[in-house]
Amino acid sequence: MPEIPFRYRSPDEDSDRWTGFPFRDGDIVISTRSKNGTTWMQMICALLVFGTPELPAPLSTLSPWLDWLGQPRDEVYARLAAQPHRRFVKTHTPLDGIPLDDRAHYVVVARHPLDMAVSLWHQSGNLNRERMAQLTGRPAPAGPRTPLVESLRRWVEREVDPREELDTLQGTLWHLRDAWARRDRPNVTLVHYDDLSADLGGQMRALAGRFGIEVPEQRWPELVEAATFDRMRRQADRLAPDQGGVLADRAAFFRSGRSGQGRELLDARTLARYQARTAALAPPDLLAWLHRDG
Repeated sequence: MPEIPFRYRSPDEDSDRWTGFPFRDGDIVISTRSKNGTTWMQMICALLVFGTPELPAPLSTLSPWLDWLGQPRDEVYARLAAQPHRRFVKTHTPLDGIPLDDRAHYVVVARHPLDMAVSLWHQSGNLNRERMAQLTGRPAPAGPRTPLVESLRRWVEREVDPREELDTLQGTLWHLRDAWARRDRPNVTLVHYDDLSADLGGQMRALAGRFGIEVPEQRWPELVEAATFDRMRRQADRLAPDQGGVLADRAAFFRSGRSGQGRELLDARTLARYQARTAALAPPDLLAWLHRDG
């Protein structure tokens, strides 16, 4: 068993649940930060694996979140062991926190961090706080939410150890910096959210090639259409990641955030601060790819 450098924990997840995971040939591990396209990539993998928009079970059943503490680890392992199809497993853990097995393929989805932060803010407003408190044992937040622009400013400035909290600017770039350093490995694929938005069909074909999955040409139009946000929103009851009943509105989970909206909301001074912080947290080639700077 390869050594795992880091352990990541939060009130509802623990990357140590990966320790001892029995991989199978062809396993796909989807490693993303929150609101970077996790469910989107799970759906794409489901469509490629099954070859039809008619999935045999809810998406969270087919592709469980292995780190999540809301279900006993042994139950998740048993469910995955019983799956006869090619498995595709969700995690929000960076690749340095899970076993890297040559039999598996690892997909990391990236998004402009400011657009991610906007989506995190909207997602926070769609959570059932009382239900979250029941699941985590922590009191529900009191008082009004911080307005979006102020929340973005705080998100840019916040300092926190990524091993304690990953849904931050530091945590996002920590996750992507590690994946970027592994991008030349044959079983690691980085996908940009904007590329999925701009050319969903082309990106799905490229992923099928990386996974070694052959799709009959006549099936492609319906598979690509099934992976669009409008179609996924119409099937929110089966596709939204809401095992614990924490979403106030499942359809609202599939909010199609526009790329560039985070930058448009910030003033020049805050944007300059963001650029300085990211320059200190990630290499220039990663930032150029992430920010679409040419």
